[in-house]
Amino acid sequence: ENREDMLNSKSNRLTEALEEANRLFDGVCRAREAALDAQFLVLASNIGKEKANELHSEMSAFDSAAFAEDLLTFMGINRTEIEDSDDSEDVPGGFLPSNAWQKMGEEALKYFRRAPTFHYMMGSFKSDPPVPKQRIERQKRANRGKAERAMPAQLKKMEESHQETTEKEVERILGILQTHFENDPDTPISFFDFVIDPNSFARTVENMFHVSFLIRDGLAKIKLDEDELPVIEPMRPSTRGEDDVRAATRNQVVLSLDQKEWK
Repeated sequence: ENREDMLNSKSNRLTEALEEANRLFDGVCRAREAALDAQFLVLASNIGKEKANELHSEMSAFDSAAFAEDLLTFMGINRTEIEDSDDSEDVPGGFLPSNAWQKMGEEALKYFRRAPTFHYMMGSFKSDPPVPKQRIERQKRANRGKAERAMPAQLKKMEESHQETTEKEVERILGILQTHFENDPDTPISFFDFVIDPNSFARTVENMFHVSFLIRDGLAKIKLDEDELPVIEPMRPSTRGEDDVRAATRNQVVLSLDQKEWK
């Protein structure tokens, strides 16, 4: 409530409040009373900080006009006498006497205990500019640009070739599966007998990869026989409604196969 009065530099209200708080603290015996004392301490600290800032700002205020007047007076000038005198134009350097700057320099010399460092205003020497290498950089960039332009075309060609090879292999495997099933539709085709190459583990993995496209596209299906072993058979052409139902229930699985199991 008395914040403005306490912030006044001529008021001792804050000191009186601190002394009263110290006196009351001797009788503190409950936690709530100690909490109130801590709350008062925070409030008093904030007010003291504001009061100190105001005192500091007033003490550190710098008046450039007053400083200039004091400096001119120290250098031996008296504006009143010069303005009243008609011989002010004869004074060297305008209002200042001839030895004014020398007098100030001799006084300032007492407060500098080290010599100023020597330095060149425009550098110690004139260095030659570096040899430009723009032509070499342009040639490298041009060659690099040609290589970058050639790489996407090669990659695109390889990607198209790989895709075409995969599609042809999938079609070939589908033809083999349909041929086996047409020759003996009552005998289920074992999935492992169909994809495993006894002489090549890599070829076996490729066969399983290509068969997975048939399962994904709904051209073939895999189910378990009476011995819980997977068998594969091609899908028969069906109506549109049956295709939609089969697509909704279609699933894919991941099969792990290492060389030991393949052998």
